Amino acid sequence: MTSEQDLYCKYTRVWVPDAEEVWKSAEIVRDYKEGEPILHIKLEDESAVEYAIGPKNNQLPFLRNPDILVGENDLTALSYLHEPAVLHNLKVRFLESNHIYTYCGIVLVAINPYAELHIYGDEVINAYSGQNMGDMDPHIFAVAEEAYKQMARDEKNQSIIVSGESGAGKTVSAKYAMRYFATVGGSASDANVEEKVLASSPIMEAIGNAKTTRNDNSSRFGKYIQIGFDRRYYIIGANMRTYLLEKSRVVFQAEDERNYHVFYQLCASGSRSEFKDLALTSAEDFIYTAMGENIFIEGVNDAHDFDKTREAFTLLGFKESYQMGIFKIIASILHLGNVEIRSERDGESCHIDSDDPHLHHFCRLLGVEREQMEHWLCRRKLVTTSETYVKNMSTKTASNARDALAKHIYAHLFDWIVDNINRSLHTTEKQHSFIGVLDIYGFETFEINSFEQFCINYANEKLQQQFNSHVFKLEQEEYMKEQIPWTLIDFYDNQPCIDLIEAKLGILDLLDEECKMPKGTDQNWAQKLYDRHSSSEHFQKPRMSNQSFIVIHFADKVEYQCDGFLEKNRDTVYEEQINILKASKFQLVADLFQEGKESSSSSSSSSSSKSSRINVRPAKTIPKAHNKEHRKTVGHQFRSSLHLLMDTLNATTPHYVRCIKPNDFKESFSFDSRRAVQQLRACGVLETIRISAAGYPSRWTYGDFHSRYRVLMKKSDLAAGDKKLLCRKLLETLIKDPDKFQFGKTKIFFRAGQVAYLEKLRADKFRSACIKIQKTVRGWLQRTRYRKIRKSALTLQRFGRGYLARRYAEQLRLTKAALVCQKQYRMVRVRREFLKTRSAVVTIQAFYRGMFVRRLYHEFLIHHKATIIQKYVLGWLERRRYQRARNAAIVIQCAYRRVLAKRRFKQLKIEARSAEHFKKLNTGMENKIVQLQRKMDEQSKDYKTQAEQLNVTNNALNTEVTKLHKELDVMRSRQNNNTQMTSLQEELERLRAELEEAHAHRKRLEEEHSNEKQGLEQRVEELEQENLLLKEEKENMNEKIFNQSNGTDAKLNSSQKESRLQSDLDEERQRYQNLVKEYSRLELRYDNLQEEVSLAKFQPGHRRIPSNASSLGSDSPYPSFTPSDVGDTDDALQQVEDMGVEKAAMDISLFMKLQKRVRELEQERKRLQSSLEKMEDLAKRKGIEPKSPTSDDDADYNILKRQELESENKKLKNDLNELRKAVADRAAQSNGSNELQEGYNLLLSQLKEANEELEVRKEEVLILRTQIVSTSKQGDTTTNHIDSNSVPEWSNNKKPANKEEALEAYQGLCEAKKLLEAQLQSQSRKHGDELVALHTQIEVLREDLEKKQEALGQIMALSPEDKVEYSVQQEITRLTNENLDLKELMEKLEKNERKLKKQLRIYMKKVQELEVSQASAVQTSKARPELSRQVTVQRKEKDFEGMLEYYKEDEAVLIRTLITDMTPGTVSATVPCLPAYILFMCIRHADYINDDQKVHSLLTTTINAIKKVLKRNNNDFEMTSFWLANTSRLLHCLKQYSGDEAFMTQNSAKQNEHCLKNFDLAEYRQVLSDLSIQIYQQLVKVAEAIMQPMIVSAMLESESIPSLSGVKPMGYRNRSSSMDTEGGGPGGYTLEALIRQLGQFHSTMGEHGLDPEIGQQVVRQLFYSINAVTLNNLLLRKDVCSWSTGMQLRYNISQMEEWLRGRNLQLSGAVGTLEPLIQAAQLLQVKKKTSQDAEAICSLCTALSVHQIVKILNLYTPLNEFEERVTVSFIRDIQNRLQDRGDVHNQPQQLLVDTKHTFPVLFPYTPSALGLENMHIPASLNLDFLIRV
Repeated sequence: MTSEQDLYCKYTRVWVPDAEEVWKSAEIVRDYKEGEPILHIKLEDESAVEYAIGPKNNQLPFLRNPDILVGENDLTALSYLHEPAVLHNLKVRFLESNHIYTYCGIVLVAINPYAELHIYGDEVINAYSGQNMGDMDPHIFAVAEEAYKQMARDEKNQSIIVSGESGAGKTVSAKYAMRYFATVGGSASDANVEEKVLASSPIMEAIGNAKTTRNDNSSRFGKYIQIGFDRRYYIIGANMRTYLLEKSRVVFQAEDERNYHVFYQLCASGSRSEFKDLALTSAEDFIYTAMGENIFIEGVNDAHDFDKTREAFTLLGFKESYQMGIFKIIASILHLGNVEIRSERDGESCHIDSDDPHLHHFCRLLGVEREQMEHWLCRRKLVTTSETYVKNMSTKTASNARDALAKHIYAHLFDWIVDNINRSLHTTEKQHSFIGVLDIYGFETFEINSFEQFCINYANEKLQQQFNSHVFKLEQEEYMKEQIPWTLIDFYDNQPCIDLIEAKLGILDLLDEECKMPKGTDQNWAQKLYDRHSSSEHFQKPRMSNQSFIVIHFADKVEYQCDGFLEKNRDTVYEEQINILKASKFQLVADLFQEGKESSSSSSSSSSSKSSRINVRPAKTIPKAHNKEHRKTVGHQFRSSLHLLMDTLNATTPHYVRCIKPNDFKESFSFDSRRAVQQLRACGVLETIRISAAGYPSRWTYGDFHSRYRVLMKKSDLAAGDKKLLCRKLLETLIKDPDKFQFGKTKIFFRAGQVAYLEKLRADKFRSACIKIQKTVRGWLQRTRYRKIRKSALTLQRFGRGYLARRYAEQLRLTKAALVCQKQYRMVRVRREFLKTRSAVVTIQAFYRGMFVRRLYHEFLIHHKATIIQKYVLGWLERRRYQRARNAAIVIQCAYRRVLAKRRFKQLKIEARSAEHFKKLNTGMENKIVQLQRKMDEQSKDYKTQAEQLNVTNNALNTEVTKLHKELDVMRSRQNNNTQMTSLQEELERLRAELEEAHAHRKRLEEEHSNEKQGLEQRVEELEQENLLLKEEKENMNEKIFNQSNGTDAKLNSSQKESRLQSDLDEERQRYQNLVKEYSRLELRYDNLQEEVSLAKFQPGHRRIPSNASSLGSDSPYPSFTPSDVGDTDDALQQVEDMGVEKAAMDISLFMKLQKRVRELEQERKRLQSSLEKMEDLAKRKGIEPKSPTSDDDADYNILKRQELESENKKLKNDLNELRKAVADRAAQSNGSNELQEGYNLLLSQLKEANEELEVRKEEVLILRTQIVSTSKQGDTTTNHIDSNSVPEWSNNKKPANKEEALEAYQGLCEAKKLLEAQLQSQSRKHGDELVALHTQIEVLREDLEKKQEALGQIMALSPEDKVEYSVQQEITRLTNENLDLKELMEKLEKNERKLKKQLRIYMKKVQELEVSQASAVQTSKARPELSRQVTVQRKEKDFEGMLEYYKEDEAVLIRTLITDMTPGTVSATVPCLPAYILFMCIRHADYINDDQKVHSLLTTTINAIKKVLKRNNNDFEMTSFWLANTSRLLHCLKQYSGDEAFMTQNSAKQNEHCLKNFDLAEYRQVLSDLSIQIYQQLVKVAEAIMQPMIVSAMLESESIPSLSGVKPMGYRNRSSSMDTEGGGPGGYTLEALIRQLGQFHSTMGEHGLDPEIGQQVVRQLFYSINAVTLNNLLLRKDVCSWSTGMQLRYNISQMEEWLRGRNLQLSGAVGTLEPLIQAAQLLQVKKKTSQDAEAICSLCTALSVHQIVKILNLYTPLNEFEERVTVSFIRDIQNRLQDRGDVHNQPQQLLVDTKHTFPVLFPYTPSALGLENMHIPASLNLDFLIRV
C-alpha cells in the first residue's frame, strides 16, 4: 500500500498555490513524515520555501505528473487529476506545441489562438473522415466525425454543444463543425443544401454579431442549428432556433464597442447608386453607431463583408426586393436614432421639429405617415375605466420610447430573417435523423450584471446539469460494461440553484408577478426576493446594498443589480406606434408587426421563445383580447424555450466543445493562467476531472499493461501465457490496497495516482538496470584503456630501440661512402687534364689539314664557273636571232588575210539587202498563220454544234419532266376525288405542324449547342493564352536558370538537364491529362443534357436493331464516342500548318476537342433531322386509310412507272455526273481542240446509248412489274399462302394489300415529287455550270488567241535571224510542256490501272466465292442467306492472313461476347489481351475490303461498350485492369500495323504485310489513348480505395518488430463509443497484408498482359498514396510520433523496398515517392538537442516542408523518462534555419500531403511479337460467326 512517505519524498515535484500564476511548480528537498506541520520545498528559481501543512486548511500539495505524461492529448490520461495538472497540460500544449485542442474526457477544450491556423483545409477534413475519435489528435473535426458516425451507426440524433465566454471562439468552432458536415454529408441532389447551410453564417453574423471589448465578432444571441439527413445520411435541410437577442445593443454600446455589423456594412456601402434612397452617410454621423467612439475593426472591410452578406441572401433565395426592404428597415432604425426630441419650457412635454430630415427619412423608408409618427413619438394614451386621454411625455420618456421602438423593430426584423432562412433551408423530404449544433453563451460575470447575464447564467446552469448527468451516465455504463462493482460518485448537483431560479415562487416567478403589478418596481421585487429566499443556500443579500442580490452558481458567485429587471422583462413598447407601423404601405413592414405572424412564429421551432416578445399596453377602455403568447414576459419565454432546448438535447447524444479565452488582450498564443482557470471552472471541465478522479480514471487493457510493465515481473512469471493472470499477480504484489485497482473484462481500472506510482517503480527498475549496465560498461572501458596504454608503451620502446640501431648503421655507411667519393674524385681530376691536352693536339692538326684542302678546291671552282658563263652567253645570242626572223613572217601573213576578209564582207552585205532573201524566210511563217486561222474556225463550229446538241438534250429532258408533272397532276386529281385522301391530307398537315415544331425545337437545341460551342471556344482561347503565358514564363525561367548556371558553373551536368527536361515533360503530360479529365466532365454534362432533351422528345414506337441493342447503350461517366468525333484530318493538318509545329504540338488536344464538339453537334443535327423524317413517314403510314380494292392494272402500271422513273433518274444522274467528270478531266489534261472535240463526241454517244437502253429497260421492267402485281392480286383471292422468297413483302389477303398499295402509291408520289424537284434543280445547276464552263473555255481560247496574235506581231517585228531563233525557242517550250503533260497523264493512268487491277482481283475473288456459295446454298437451307465462306471446305486450304470477317448484323453479338459479357476468367488460359487482337483482326478485314462504315461503326461501338462495362464494374480492380490491358493493346496494334515507319522498326516481314492499306486511324488512336488514360485513373482510384483502410494500421500501428514500441497511459478517449472494445478491439491490418495486397495488384496486372511500364506507374502511384496517407496520419497523431514508431516505420519501408526489388520494380520511381516518409522516420530517430543536430536535420529533411518538420518536432513524444522532449528553443532554431527554404527549393509550404495528387501517366509504345496469323480463337468464346480470312 502506498503511503504519503512513499510519495512525498525527496526530489518529488509538487504544485503549490501562487497569487499570479495560480499554481507554481516546486520540488521537495526533504522527505516528509506523516504528521509534520512543515513541508520543505524548493521553487524553480532555487528559492527555499517552508510550506505549512494543516489538517483542514492547508493539506499536502498536489503531486506533479511525470514528464512523460505532460502534453497528453487527453487530460484524463494524466495520472494525477487535479486543477494544476490540467492547467499545466493545457499551457504546455498551447504555448510549446501550438495545439489549441485538447480532450478532457468527452469534452473538447478549444483555446482561441487569435491567429490563423492552417488546420481546417479540405485535406484535414479528408484525414479525419472515417477515423475514430481517439485515433487522431484532438480537433473539432474529430468531434464532428464522432457525431456523424454515431448518427449513422446508432441511428440516433446527435448534438454538439459549443459554449464559452465572449471571444473564446464559439462561433468559429460551430462554423467549422457545420462546414465538416457540409463536406462529408453533402447533398445527393443538385439543391446544394450544404452551401445554403453555410451561407446562413454570414447573414447571422451580420445581424447578430457585434464588436465588444472582449471579441471583435461576438455573437449577441444563442442559436441551435439542426442539420437534417436522409437515410443515406446526405444533408437534406436545416433549421435554426435563436435565443435571447441582445436588443439593448441597438440603442446603446459601451466604449470601444460597436453596434451590430450590418449597420456599419450598410453605411460603408451607402455611397453606391442602389442605396442612394437610404440617405446614409458615415457611421460616425448616426447616434446608434457612434456611441462606442470607434466604428472600425482592425483588419475588417465592412463593404467587402456587406457583399458577402448580399451573396448569402441571394443564395438563400431572398429576392432583390426583399433585400432592399431589409436594408430600408435597417437604415430607418439609424435615422430614428438621430430624430431629435426637443423639450418644452414646462419640462413635462416635448416636440419634434417639423423639418427634421431624419424623421422624414424614417417615415419614407417605412412607408408610414409622418404626422402620426411625429405626434405619437411625443405622446401616449392612458386608458382608465371611465375615459381615455392623451398625455404628453417628457423628453427622457419620449427618448426611451423611441429607443424601445428601435429595439422592437430590429427584433422583429431579426425574427423575420431567421424565419425566412428556415424556409429556405426547409425540405419536403422526410428527415431520418439530425445533428444539432448549439452555439450558446458561456457563464458571464461582470462588474455590473443585469437581466441578460441572469438569463445567460440560468441557461448555463441547465446545461451544466445536463452535462453532469451525462458524464455520470457514461461512467456508470463503462463500469457496468466491465462488470466492476461501483458505488455512487458524489458530484455537484446544481438542481437547488435551478429551483431557486425557475421553481414556483422562484426568482422568475416573483419577477413576472411584479411585472403584472400596475406600480411594480425593482425595489419591491428585490424586497420580495429577500423575504422569500434569504434562507436558501444559493441566495445571498449583499451587505451594503438593497438594490441587488447574489446567486451562488456552480461556477462562481454573481451579484445582480436589480435596476432595469422589470423593464427588460416586460419589453414594453407603445401600441400607438405599433399600429402606425402596421398601417405601412410597404407589405414587408406591415407583415413584421401582424399579431398572427407573431403568434405563429413564436410557436414555430425556428423562433420559439425569442427575447423579442413584447407586452403592448392597451389604449382603450375595453381592451382587445390579445394573444396569450403576446402577453408573456421575456423571462417566461426564455424559460419555455430553454425547457424545449433541454428536451431536444436530452433526446440526442451530446458532444461538448468548451471554448477558452487565453487572455483579454487578443494576443496570439498568450496564456493567462488566472483567466484560464476561471473559465475551466465555469465551463465544467474541472467537474469532469473531479468525477473521473472520484472513480477509476486510469484504464489499461491487459495487453497494454503487460507490454509496458512486464519489466517489473519475474522471469519465471513471464513464461506463463495468460496475460490476465500475470497482471493480477503483479498488481497484488506491487499494490497492497485492493481498492486502488479493479479488474474488468478487458481492462484494468486504477485509482488516481496509481499509474504514477507504477511509473515510479518502472523508472526505479530501469534506473537500477542502467546502473548495472553503466558499471559493467565503465569497467570494460577502463580495462580496454589500460590494455591500449600498455600496448602503446611496448610499441614505443620497440620503435625507439630500432631507431638507435638504424642511426648507427647509417653512420657507418656514410663513412665508407666518403672514402669512395674521395678516390673517385681524384681519379676524375687527373683524367680530365689528360683528355684536355689530347683534344688540343688533335684540333690543331685538323685545322691545318682543312685549310690546305680548301685552297685546292677554290681553284677548281673558279675554272668551272668560267666555263658555264661562256656556254649560256653563246646560247642566248643564237635564240635572239631566230625570234626576230619568226616575228617578221607572222606580220606579213596577218596583213594578207585582212585584205581577203574585207573583200568577203562587202559581198555578203550586198546579198543580204536583196528581196529574195526575205521571201525565203516568210514562206514558212505564212503557212503557219493560215493553219492557225483555219484551226480557230473549226473550233468555233464545233462549239456551236455542241451547244445545239446540249440544247436539244435539255429540251428533251424538259419535255419528259413536263410529262411527268402532268401525270402527277392526273394522279392528284384522282386522289382528290377520294374522301379518304382528304383525311390523309389533314393528317399530313398535322404532321407538318408537328414537324415545324420539331424544327423549332431543333433550332433551339442548335442554338444551345452553338452557345456551348462558343463557350468552349472562349475556354480554348483562354487556355491558349494561359498556355502562351506559361510558355513565356517557362522561357524566362529557363533563361534565368541558364544565366545563373553559366555564372556559377560553365558546364551543366547532363543528368540535371535530363531531369529538368523530364520534369517539363511531366508537367505538360499532367496538363494534358487534366484537360482530358475536364473534357470528360464536360462531355458527361453534355450527355446529361442530351438525355433530358431526348426524354422530352416524341418518339413513336419502339425500334431496335441488332447494331444498337442494349449492349451498346452507354450510360458510363466517360464521354460517349460518336463517329463524328474523329473530325476532319485535312482541317487538323491545315490548322497545324497555320499554327506552326511547335504550337500545334502544345494545343493539338484542345483543337481536337473543339473539332469533336463541332462534329458532334453536326451529327446531332443530322440525327434529329433523320428522326423527324422517320416520324413523319411513320405518321403517314398510320394515317393512311385503306383504299377500296377497285384499283385496276392502269393504276398499278402508273405507280410502278413512277417508281421505275425514280430509280432510272437516279441512275441517269449518276451516269451524267461520271461522264461530266471524265470530260472535265480530259479537257483539263489536253489543251488542243481535238481532245475537247473527242470528249464531247464521247459524251453525246454515251448519252444516246444510255437513253436508248433506258427506254428499252424501262418498258421491260414496267411490263414485268405489272404482270407481277396482277398475278399477286389473283393469287390473293385463291390462295392463303404465298412464298416469301418469290414475292416478298406482299400481304396474304386482299384488304391489307390495298392498304399497302395505297401506302406505296402515296409514298411513290411524295418521293417522285421530291426527286423531280431535286432533279430539276440539279439539272438547272448543272446546265448553268456547263454554260459557265463553256464561257470560261471560250475566254481561255480568246486569251490564247490574243497571246498568239501578240506573239505574231512581235515575230513580224523581229529580224530574220531573231525570228528563226524565237520560233525554235517556242517550239522547244511547247514540246517540253507537252512532254510534261503526257508524263503526268501516264502517271495518273498507271495509278488508275493499279487501282483497277486491285479492285478487279477483289471482285474476281468475290465472284468465285459467290459461285461457291450459290452452289452450296442449293444443298443447304437456312433461315437467312449466308456466305459460303462459313461452310466452305476450300477455305482451310488457304493461308490465314490474320483477318476475321463478320456480318454487319453480327456486330452487336461480337461486342456483347468480347466486351459486355466478357470476364477475365474466360480468357485466362489463352493469349493475354485476346479480345483486343480479335477486334483488331476484324478492323483489318474491314480495312481490307475498304469498308469505312464498318471500321467506323466497329471502333465506335467498341469504345462505348468498354465505357459501359467500366461503369458497371467501377469498383472491380480485376475488370478495370483487364480492360486497361486490352485497350492499350488495341492502341498498340493500331500503331504497329498503321504503316507508319516509326512504328514498323520492330516488325517482322509478315507483320509489315499485315499493315492497314486503306485507312489512317490516327485520330482513333488519340481517342483510345484518352480512354486508356481514363481507365488508368479509374484503376488507381479502385486500388487506392481497397488499400485505404489498410495503410495506417499496417504502416504505423502493427508491430512489425515485436515488443519494440512502448505503451503510454491512455485516457478517456479510448473509451469512446466509436471504438469497439469488445474482444480486444477491431482487428488491424499488418504490413504483410498490405504487401500481399500490393502483390495481388501486381500479379493481376501481369496476368492480364498489361505493359510492365504501365504497371510500374500504377505501383508508383500506389506508393505515393501510401506515403501521403501515412505521413498525414503521422502529422495528426501525437501517439505515433516517437522513436520506436520511427524504427518501425524504417523497417516497414525497408520491407516494401525489398518487395519492389523482388518484383524488379526498383526502377519504377516508387521508392522516390516514399522519400518524405523516410525522412520523417529519420527525423523521429535522430538527436534533437544541439545546434549540430539542428543543422543535420535541415540537411537531412529536404523532402519535408518547414511546417511538417516543425509539426513532427512538436508532436514528438518520449515513451519513457530516459528520453528528452524537444525543447522550444530547438524548434525555434529549426524554424530560423528553414525560413527561406520555401523560396530556395520552391517547395509548397503546406502541412498535409495532397492525397488526391496523381502523376501523369505515359503509355509507351510496346509492339507485339505475336503474329496475327498464328492467333487461335478458343471455341468457348462462341465466335463461330467469325470467318477466318
